[in-house]
Amino acid sequence: MTAKTRASRPKPRASEKTRPTSTSPSSITTLAPARALAIPFAFTAALGAFAFFPGVGQNARLLWSFGGACTALLAWNAALLLHAPRRGRTFALEVVVRPQHYLQACAQGSVLLYWGWYWQPVYDYAPLIAAQLVFAYAVDMLLTWSRRETYTLGFGPFPIIFSINLFLWFKLDWFYLQFLLVAVGLFAKEMIRWEKDGRRAHVFNPSSFPLALCSMVLILTHTTHLTWGEEIATTQFLPPHIYLVIFLVGLPGQLLFGVTSMTMSAAVTTYGFGLLYFAATGTYYFFDSYIPIAVFLGMHLLFTDPSTSPRTESGRVVFGVLYGLGTVALYTMLGLFGAPTFYDKLLPVPILNLVIRSIDRAARSEALARFDPALMGRALAPRQRHLGYISIWAVVFILMSVAQGVGDMHPGHQLPFWRQACEDGRRHGCSNLAIIESRYCAAGSAWACNELGILAGTAPGASPIPSAASFGRACFLGFQVGCANAKSASSGSKEFRSAPPRQGDYAIALGEGKGPLPAMTAPALYERACDQGWGSGCDELAGVYMVGRALPRDTPRAVQLLEKGCSLGEGSACSNLGLMYRRGDGVPRDDTRALQYLRKACDAGFPEACQWLEDERRAINK
Repeated sequence: MTAKTRASRPKPRASEKTRPTSTSPSSITTLAPARALAIPFAFTAALGAFAFFPGVGQNARLLWSFGGACTALLAWNAALLLHAPRRGRTFALEVVVRPQHYLQACAQGSVLLYWGWYWQPVYDYAPLIAAQLVFAYAVDMLLTWSRRETYTLGFGPFPIIFSINLFLWFKLDWFYLQFLLVAVGLFAKEMIRWEKDGRRAHVFNPSSFPLALCSMVLILTHTTHLTWGEEIATTQFLPPHIYLVIFLVGLPGQLLFGVTSMTMSAAVTTYGFGLLYFAATGTYYFFDSYIPIAVFLGMHLLFTDPSTSPRTESGRVVFGVLYGLGTVALYTMLGLFGAPTFYDKLLPVPILNLVIRSIDRAARSEALARFDPALMGRALAPRQRHLGYISIWAVVFILMSVAQGVGDMHPGHQLPFWRQACEDGRRHGCSNLAIIESRYCAAGSAWACNELGILAGTAPGASPIPSAASFGRACFLGFQVGCANAKSASSGSKEFRSAPPRQGDYAIALGEGKGPLPAMTAPALYERACDQGWGSGCDELAGVYMVGRALPRDTPRAVQLLEKGCSLGEGSACSNLGLMYRRGDGVPRDDTRALQYLRKACDAGFPEACQWLEDERRAINK
């Protein structure tokens, strides 16, 4: 027998209007155990159907992971089906659509889609994300009906799964651990609860808790290699304007739930510390930026769960400040212990979740209540205050972007910055340069392999890769200077020769040493290479503008690009400029400037320019 009733939620009291628990009217259906448990059984069957996907069925260990998950769910389902009728239990299904769930899911899903456009493994992994979602619904239903009668069906599992997969994936051979990760988050949400503002609520953010717990296990067991964690943390920078995208997708949730003060205080705290560190050392605390992109993502879509954050506005500011300081401290600690530093954004959240009641008590104390930011907008409705905080955050974000505190053009993402930092002897300058060059070398840049060999041979301790190995790879990739340096290294010589990057090597740098190159057109690749300080990119883009191929012909723009390329030491760019002034091609004929540029080209190692200069000298002598 089943009975269906429809009930609407009572109107909230005035003091409850800002709580992020508003829902649409719910629909509750009472079900006999057999009918109720047919729903998680259907989800389990859907999970089993993923075995027919080519990527799953062709991998024996991945198939085993799916089989194990389905077996556990079926056994749990059968146990409930046997025991529920004996105890006279009935189950209920309540449909509730909560804004905090679908808004978070939309924001997280948008980032996944945008990131995947520039890093293909995200799209390749999409079926496995879908499988985790199906698994989460089955576990959530079975867990709820094992403990009580009513299961609330909505979008709840979506933000949990999307959030987990924005930060950590297990490799295919170890995918059963991904299922375990999801299950731990759901169990923590259901089992670990406390009294908060007069009601029972889960203590931990259901995605942050399993991520932090898993991170600790991976660090202690030295098994990070089982995951894609490092690649995830670095490839999230690949999409252009990714900081802006994350900022924008976070705005709807900030408007509805009032978590802007958390995000803003975390970002400002981290950026402020980074500025102080740069002023003291001339380099960046987080290796290549003031706020790494993965940390910035965490500030928007990881720790901002309104259900596990402070209720007071000043408490949320403190919460954000502590998160920012926590990532800074953990980055140092992880580095000192030789652990991967990308875990810094994952570990602080559960600790902060545990202290939110203490933070709120302190915020409501007589000493601190007078500093509550909410006092400035007491006459405003909650949504109006939220909009005011968003406006302030927008101004702060724009100022940070203009100052290159965030954004694509941050100097710390560019190879020339670290080359200069190494030459100037700045803190970690040479070691960080070696890290970047080793990534480029691994990606296939022969020039970078050669430069890494020089650095390893002349700056002891800068690189863990021996000079001979780096030169050998450069030679293998067809770089003749690398072959000569390999012979010198084998004879014990410390005199090595550098050379400008070959055509094509600049494109390797577009991956930032963080993964495959983004899917961009050739002119876009040239432009990004030029912006990053690769003269050959400027030279190539100038050629596109001169010929009018793929872009409208624009000779003045081509000249600007050649001048920039020449200033960056690209011999071909200097030579092309010299020939343009010699012939009056697109610029007024100027023999003096032509000779100046040809001389620069020759000095930069462009042999054709040297020959042209010699021909010019002979012509004058005649």
